[in-house]
Amino acid sequence: MAKRPQPISPMRLVIDTNVWLVIIPAYSKYAFIYNQIKSGSLTIIISNEILFEYEELMKQRYPSISVNVEIRELLSLEGIEFVKPEFRWNLIAADPDDNKFVDCAIAANADYIITNDNHFSVLKNIPFPRVNVLTLQQLITVLINNQNQLIP
Repeated sequence: MAKRPQPISPMRLVIDTNVWLVIIPAYSKYAFIYNQIKSGSLTIIISNEILFEYEELMKQRYPSISVNVEIRELLSLEGIEFVKPEFRWNLIAADPDDNKFVDCAIAANADYIITNDNHFSVLKNIPFPRVNVLTLQQLITVLINNQNQLIP
């Protein structure tokens, strides 16, 4: 009897706010990533600190009412996982505020942090704990390559 192929588990991502703000608008060329999170094809991992930063920066760009709707939608997504980091690693000295994303990724054993922020490049030189970082464009390349591997 042939073995059934095992389902591929969704990629688990921590998304920096600079990327979050460009994937959520429906008119964005990157909205397909948010749609994959909505469908559960990708998992986004967040902490309370990250959620508060998303909300704060969204309110600087969009009307409060639409931000409240967006946050409620985010909280109800199939592809969301909450973590509460118990330890502060303080791996990014140049911008300590970025450490919330690193701590979340480590606590959840995320596959990647997705960011366009150069402060995260320091993580390449830290052997432990290992934190993988991709830019938004690199994520798109990975998603395309993964999709091509699934096509018979």
